[in-house]
Amino acid sequence: MITVRPASQRGHFNHGWLDTYHTFSFADYRDPGHVQFRALRVMNEDVIAAGRGFGMHPHENMEIITYVLSGALEHRDILGTGEVIRPGDGQRMSAGSGILHSEFNPSPTEPVHLLQIWILPDKDKLGIEPSYEQKPFPDAGKRGQWRLIASPTGEQGSGTIQADAKLLVTKLAPGESLPFTLGDGRHAWLQMAKGAATLNGTLSATQLHQGDGAAISNESALTLVASEDAEALLFDLA
Repeated sequence: MITVRPASQRGHFNHGWLDTYHTFSFADYRDPGHVQFRALRVMNEDVIAAGRGFGMHPHENMEIITYVLSGALEHRDILGTGEVIRPGDGQRMSAGSGILHSEFNPSPTEPVHLLQIWILPDKDKLGIEPSYEQKPFPDAGKRGQWRLIASPTGEQGSGTIQADAKLLVTKLAPGESLPFTLGDGRHAWLQMAKGAATLNGTLSATQLHQGDGAAISNESALTLVASEDAEALLFDLA
């Protein structure tokens, strides 16, 4: 079963310095029908104006992934981490027992466009020491194939998250197709970051555009076919 979460139905707030869309309930956006999908708790699409950002604020017991689509985002935290996240980077922060961090657009002229992702950690990973990790994942490893960028084991050079979930990313040219097989009892969430693509087949095809998401259950074989240049994120979830 594939259930589409259209981009147009997301929660939307434009604060001037921050233009944000919420796939699931978040902050002042409350939607009882869309609180989370499996362990995927937050999928926010943010555009942050030049020279603006989020000051120091707390998190705990959450796996937080920032995926930058354009521009750059500067991360700082009380662990002493100071990194700039750019397109192609894989970044995760395990909030664990508690962490303070800030996110700021360092450009004086250009906005930064990003996806802010939260994944609930496994119960036995609650209260762990907070940590931060950032790795580059060049486009060459994503074009026409799934590139694993986050997993519980850090396999294939991915970042390590404290949850039974994997995050894979691809970039497809128009007409290019890419399969994925879900294991028994697994679920998936597909998020279109850019462009458009068709998910699963022709007669029963699901067309997805930038900002659309799809909850996937009881489907073992997935095929994504790009109808234009596309970038997609796939979450393999328990």
